[in-house]
Amino acid sequence: MALMQITIIPMGTQTPSVGRFVADIQQLLAARDADFVLNDMGTVIHGNAAELLQLAAEIHEHPFSKGAKRVVTQIVLDDRRDKERGIGEKRKAVLDIVAKREK
Repeated sequence: MALMQITIIPMGTQTPSVGRFVADIQQLLAARDADFVLNDMGTVIHGNAAELLQLAAEIHEHPFSKGAKRVVTQIVLDDRRDKERGIGEKRKAVLDIVAKREK
């Protein structure tokens, strides 16, 4: 399984705010029962790499259906196959290292 962080930047809209587009995408992911977490700079989604890439294409198209004239999509895909990792586990591993060093 893989982790994908996706950031959608709708352009050519009536306002510089993108919150409504992000909220729409969060609802789309919830409707698909996706394993995801919103963060300040994007959304992290857990799943099969091929399925995540298909989902990314769907997410990319969504702002166009809501009136955006241009969409910039940034995707980071971490597909580690020697070990199963879920959302938050990489962060926890780093915090554990920091905690051990502080002792």
